[in-house]
Amino acid sequence: MSDRTQADLAAVQDYLAASMAPDPVRAATFVAPGFVCRFTGGRVFDTPSGPTGFNAARYKWVKKRIERYDVVPDGDCTIVYSLGYLYGEWPDGTPFDGNRYIDRFTVLDGLILDTDVWNDSAEWLLDPSIAKG
Repeated sequence: MSDRTQADLAAVQDYLAASMAPDPVRAATFVAPGFVCRFTGGRVFDTPSGPTGFNAARYKWVKKRIERYDVVPDGDCTIVYSLGYLYGEWPDGTPFDGNRYIDRFTVLDGLILDTDVWNDSAEWLLDPSIAKG
């Protein structure tokens, strides 16, 4: 991995650590001007505080168990995928685990330009029996 792609991966790792704290102010230090987060359900946010606020309403608390990163050089940018599982508690205190997620980041010079976020939460809320497998 080149120094540039390693730095871009480190920016994503630091952003995710700050986001899970949750510390959206610190997470914002890893995003570029004009940052866009396309979140589950087609929601669009322009700061890391958008997803943090949404998650505060959806979950009592939530964390990511990151399984791996896939890093793909793409011209001047680096595409970074973070894959794993969400775990935490629903607002009523019911615990959950094994909720699949994928985050896709476009990174340039150590700053995140945009991210796309997908997970199984909506499906699990619609049909809790899915979560029980």
